[in-house]
Amino acid sequence: MKRIIIIITLISMQLSAQTTISGTVFNSKNKPIMGANIYLEGTYDGSTTDENGAFLFTTSETGNQNLVVSYVSYETYTMYGDVSYMKDLTVKLREDVNALDAVVLSAGTFQAGDNSKVNVLKPLDVVTTASALGDFVGAFQTLPGTTTVAEDGRLFVRGGDAEETQIFIDGIRVFTPYTPTTNNAPTRGRYSPFLFDGITFSTGGYSAEFGQALSSVLLLNTIDEPDQEKTDIGIMSIGASIGNTQKWDKSALSVNASYINLEPYNAIFSSRNDWIKPFETLSGEAVYRKKTNSGLFKLYGAFDVTNFELIQEDINDPEGVHFKLNNKNLYLNGSYQSVLSDTWSMQGGFSYTNAINNLNINESAVDDTENSFHTKLKFKNRISNRLKLYFGAEYFATNFNENYNDETIADATYGYNNNIAAAFAEVDIFISKKLAFKTGVRGEYSELFKDATVAPRMSLAYKTSSKSQLSLAYGSFYQNPSSNILKFNQDLKAQNTSHYIFNYQYNADRKIFRAEAYYKTYDDLVKYDSEFTTFESNFNNNGSGFAKGIDFFWRDSKSIKSFDYWISYSFLDTERDYKNYETKAQPNFANTHNLSVVGKYWINDWRSQVGFSYALASGRTFTNPNQPGFLNNKTKPYNNLSLNWAYLISPQKILYASVNNVLGFKNINGYQYANTPDMNGHFDRRALQPAADQFFFVGFFWTISDDKKSNQLDNL
Repeated sequence: MKRIIIIITLISMQLSAQTTISGTVFNSKNKPIMGANIYLEGTYDGSTTDENGAFLFTTSETGNQNLVVSYVSYETYTMYGDVSYMKDLTVKLREDVNALDAVVLSAGTFQAGDNSKVNVLKPLDVVTTASALGDFVGAFQTLPGTTTVAEDGRLFVRGGDAEETQIFIDGIRVFTPYTPTTNNAPTRGRYSPFLFDGITFSTGGYSAEFGQALSSVLLLNTIDEPDQEKTDIGIMSIGASIGNTQKWDKSALSVNASYINLEPYNAIFSSRNDWIKPFETLSGEAVYRKKTNSGLFKLYGAFDVTNFELIQEDINDPEGVHFKLNNKNLYLNGSYQSVLSDTWSMQGGFSYTNAINNLNINESAVDDTENSFHTKLKFKNRISNRLKLYFGAEYFATNFNENYNDETIADATYGYNNNIAAAFAEVDIFISKKLAFKTGVRGEYSELFKDATVAPRMSLAYKTSSKSQLSLAYGSFYQNPSSNILKFNQDLKAQNTSHYIFNYQYNADRKIFRAEAYYKTYDDLVKYDSEFTTFESNFNNNGSGFAKGIDFFWRDSKSIKSFDYWISYSFLDTERDYKNYETKAQPNFANTHNLSVVGKYWINDWRSQVGFSYALASGRTFTNPNQPGFLNNKTKPYNNLSLNWAYLISPQKILYASVNNVLGFKNINGYQYANTPDMNGHFDRRALQPAADQFFFVGFFWTISDDKKSNQLDNL
């Protein structure tokens, strides 16, 4: 009997020691949340909410404890206090601004990568686009906002010259991103796309972190960690390539080398150029990665040696223009990112470029040497899920020297030192899952001009539904003049532009639609009073201009089985008064209308991917001296249909072929007029056409890897 009494006494003492915790959980709209988890941290005591959002449970814990309330797509709520007072609580959960369906600050930005919430392009798309010919820059020329300048090959964005677009690798500047070329022969990006897994293409309104770019920035991110060891071998109609990746416990090394020689190709297919020595280049790249306890170090290096010699037709020279070029380029890029604490992280890096260019045009010899350096240090503080602070500083240094010789001038030297210090700060503020904005400022000081600039940036995004949102962006941007100006005159100042952007985006399952309107103003553009920049030219910053337009993009990989396509269209209205322009006019690199259609279809029975890319662009301006006015005529529209085919011989062997301009459209890039009129007062002209109307490419690619499944389809 005494034992029973003792047991009952102990039970009643235990029950009397239990504390009841209760309350109700609501969202920000005061609607109850059913199924939320509530528990005391570090214990098994807890419960879930019912259909009314109510919860109730008991605990034997005493004193101060952490009460945790969590639910999917909402921020976790934590309450610290005495459990005896945790009765009839009212808890309001806020939406998680980091959820997949949360608003994204995306005005002016296209992204390609596996880590982005909204991908307009996938990494595979960057180089499997038929017209790209394996060049990541070529793939981005199919996106809205770009202008078709077929004879150049660089990125012309929203009425901006190609020099206004800057390229960065792992956040660090690339000073010479394109291969050397000659007139009417498009250049290519220097760097192999297989080393990159993420690309961001900002057509305007970009972050305060980036400067010295008036129109656009293209951000390339190298692969953090390869998935396995492998060797890639390529045998092509224009050369060969080989790559290898080695992986260890906390480090990895990837190397890639290629040799391109167009002499066999030119022997088979005719060219409008008279080649003495066809284009030849040897290039190599390497990226080393090393994990530390709290971060990742990457060292990237690339070099290439290029040479060619030819005679090009010229209406003012019956013998043609003799053009010879030798180019050597070295690029080093080191970066380190580290987590400093739960809320702090940092990223820093440097780049060094050494570019040597030896050019002969008829009797003129021009030898250029550029040494450029960029270093950056950036910090991030995640104050909360709703407030993130970024700030940092960077330094650019460029030393440019040129030596010029011709029949009358011996050893004329030109050059400059262009050193720029910059600091930036930016904050992301998420008001809710539907509303967010970014605001920042960038300051720069040019040692060359002894001048400081301040550039504010701001963007805002509002989610209108679960699949759509609206965005606004504004930014002020500065950029120093280019080398062909600064080498002759440094008594100038930075050129300036302002961007205003309105964006609508719809993102459904494997479908995306974007519409973006913009307006840009230009001030302090450089003008000169000669046909070309020379030491005798008079320079000033009196130039100005504007660009406005609207871009559309639609991508669908769901509606038709195994078929993926995108359509982009851009309307551009722009005028400029710069360089040696007589008056404000539409520049000769700008198309009013640009249309691109890209499609890719997987044929399972053939083990093949076939693709096409079609580009249509309205004519570009040129000056006809037989008529009054400046830039008074336009060329006929540009057309190009390209096809490609990738056949999987086996999971690791691919046969690839592509044809650029398969229908052989006779595109005209412009006209060259005689310097003097004929006896009737008429200026003769010749059409400026591509060296060849079509380009054919065939390659065999073989991957040797441990899993025996990986292949180079995403590198073609």
